[in-house]
Amino acid sequence: MSAAASIEHASGKDRGDENFPVGSWLIRAGLRRHVHAYYAFARNADDIADHPDLAPAEKIARLDAMEAVLDGDDPTRSPSAARLRESLAETNVDPVHARELLVAFRQDATKTRYASWDELMRYCRYSAAPVGRYVLDLHGESRQSWPASDALCASLQVLNHLQDCAKDFDTLDRSYIPGDWLQAVGLGPDAVTAKATPPALRSVFDAMLKRTAELNAKAARLPGFVVARGLRVETAIIVGLARRLHRRLLREDPLAGRVKLRRNDAISAVLAGLPRLL
Repeated sequence: MSAAASIEHASGKDRGDENFPVGSWLIRAGLRRHVHAYYAFARNADDIADHPDLAPAEKIARLDAMEAVLDGDDPTRSPSAARLRESLAETNVDPVHARELLVAFRQDATKTRYASWDELMRYCRYSAAPVGRYVLDLHGESRQSWPASDALCASLQVLNHLQDCAKDFDTLDRSYIPGDWLQAVGLGPDAVTAKATPPALRSVFDAMLKRTAELNAKAARLPGFVVARGLRVETAIIVGLARRLHRRLLREDPLAGRVKLRRNDAISAVLAGLPRLL
């Protein structure tokens, strides 16, 4: 890898591939580009961590390069980090929310198993919570909102892990399903290679969803903390989407096909969130 070459390797995914709106029209116009800059940084870092053909050491080197650009290194090495560096300087938002994401992505480069739910939640503290904290800080919101935001971000992360459990294992030999829960029912991480979810594995999925319901209950308080009207509505919509995806994963089989939100889910979440404009 040349020192002057970009280390980014885009997967082709963008904001439209997410389960939740990213910097939508609800966000104040002057702040949207900053949210998009943060998302682009996170997306590029995630693409590096999930690249199936890069060795762990190469992934970590590229993620280190992204952090170096945040610190002022050659911007051509990571255009998304350079763009975020400019954004952070303009908005005076703490770079910690970008650095903490890189902690999680470096972990993804080398760690493929999670021993327990608590260990998974520690991972979500770096892989998910910084996203919500960044957006709240960008809007100047009180940090009293952080616990509810952390819960929402962790919920979305776990729901995504359940959606992609088979693909993650197949392409990356990675499992976010708590190992102790699998062992308790006599299974290993490779249980997700089945064409349909067997009862024992379903019990583990349901245990994860039970804990996720608790996160969603805590997350439901988030809109009440948010002062900015557009962001308040957006957070209410995201809380609604998390609940709807949770219900779909309770009813549907993620091994039989990817469980995803549908148009009526989005419409229902928007309609339920709009009263938060008042």
